Amino acid sequence: MPADPADPADSTVSSQSTAELIVACLESEGVRYVFGIPGEENIHLIQALAGSSIRYVLVRHEQAASFMAEVYGRLTGKAGVCSATLGPGAINLLLGVADATTNSTPVVALSAQVGLNRFHKESHQAVDLVPMFAPVTKWSAQVTTPGAVAEMVRKAFKLAQSERPGAVYLAVPEDVEKAPAPEGARPLVVNVPRSDEPSRRQLARAAEVLAGVANPIILAGHGAVRAGAGPALVALAEALNVPVATTFHGKGVFPDDHPLALGAVGFMRHDYVNFGFDRADAIIAVGYELQEFDPVRINPEADKKIIHIHRFPAEVDAHYEVSVGLQSDIPLTLAALAETVGRPFTPDLGEQRIRERLATELARGAADDRFPLSPARIVADIRSVLDREDIVLVDTGALKMWMARLYPTYAPNTCLISNGLSTMAWTLPGALAAKLARPERRVLVATGDGAFLMNSQEIETAVREAISLVVLVWVDDAYGLISWKMDLELGENMDTGFHNPDFIAYAESFGARGYMIGSAAELAPTLAEALASDGVSIIACPVDYRANLALTDALGELDEHMS
Repeated sequence: MPADPADPADSTVSSQSTAELIVACLESEGVRYVFGIPGEENIHLIQALAGSSIRYVLVRHEQAASFMAEVYGRLTGKAGVCSATLGPGAINLLLGVADATTNSTPVVALSAQVGLNRFHKESHQAVDLVPMFAPVTKWSAQVTTPGAVAEMVRKAFKLAQSERPGAVYLAVPEDVEKAPAPEGARPLVVNVPRSDEPSRRQLARAAEVLAGVANPIILAGHGAVRAGAGPALVALAEALNVPVATTFHGKGVFPDDHPLALGAVGFMRHDYVNFGFDRADAIIAVGYELQEFDPVRINPEADKKIIHIHRFPAEVDAHYEVSVGLQSDIPLTLAALAETVGRPFTPDLGEQRIRERLATELARGAADDRFPLSPARIVADIRSVLDREDIVLVDTGALKMWMARLYPTYAPNTCLISNGLSTMAWTLPGALAAKLARPERRVLVATGDGAFLMNSQEIETAVREAISLVVLVWVDDAYGLISWKMDLELGENMDTGFHNPDFIAYAESFGARGYMIGSAAELAPTLAEALASDGVSIIACPVDYRANLALTDALGELDEHMS
């Protein structure tokens, strides 16, 4: 049986409560924000936060709190923290927690739990939360004694922030939270791991593999972004004269205006970038994680040599059979590999055609004046008004495919996409955290009308907290991606349409500004006006998704010459 939280055997108690000790541990970890909703069972934690250096951001739904924590963790590399009460409040955190783990993002989720004195029996709001969170976290545990708090909080952050990052969940029973902490209890020292030098033997093996191939290609994933490997990646590509594609998560780690950039891979059909992999006989995978997209899409015959560069070994997959694995610091490994290989490759003319295809499609979209707007026109107008370092959060839906393919990205973590769990409705709450993490950047949400209304209540949070951001809603009165998929596979779509509110009135009811786009010419200036303003702006833009089938039909007709 767990110890009674007030048991004197735990140690001599002090005037410091367990809730205050938890908050002290959070401060020691460098936590600046906690996103959440209070409940009856964690009021002592909320009181302790109110007296600390940490800003408690009250949200309107616990799911939104978990998405905020995820985006904060993604942009800073430090675990974002979300908090909820027990039972339904904790369960509402589950989706964002799962999203964080599948997106390799550090999050620490805290919730209340029923007291230990009634945990053993059927009880009001009592649900065993630890096993519920276990499948979607790196560690899920319950604090059963005040004496364990410092160790458990330190372990939670250590696990969440170390490669491979993910979410951690801690349940704090009500009677433990308000019990006295042991006398002298304090946070544990935060240790930062050192970089690992790559193995010279493995570097030599990688060089040997590259000596035997003619057309290698680099694939950069989310791990490269987390490692800050952008400059080293550019240096390696230039030294070897090898083209670079990214995953959706990796967008921006290799700038899209670099002459060796191929764009992002991961579209539902055989896209231009896939032809670069078709021609390749070797893949240098840098920070790529299989959850980002299935390797069969780039190695269908399982015949390419693969050099895996990451902080941890690759997942086992028949289409990702690693020839050489380099598990070490990614930037150090890239620099060492460039020195070890020591020869450039001859460029493939097909790579230039890939870049030309993407540029032509975006330019054609920029000149498309149809109304409702073509997806490519919306992408072009977004790119025209955002600076290189500004942040756009792209929600899941048909718009994700257009933004991931066509939106030129020049710096890491400036085009954020969820492609692990591919969750809907994370972008609006995530944008609040993005602005808190990067207050000097302008922040734009690109979301479909289906996803927008799932978490639109957080407009009120942004207005109340004086967090400036712009939400661009792509309006088609349907779940567009599902309609697209149905049309492709069934030849028709059904049960995907719905009705929308008056978006201007809806925005204004929260105290935000609302805009409705009435022509193609209105979008770019409206975006520019909203981005230049303080406060929250909601822009509704009708989109013509007839372009979806036209795109997949055109891609399906391409041959190996992309003609």
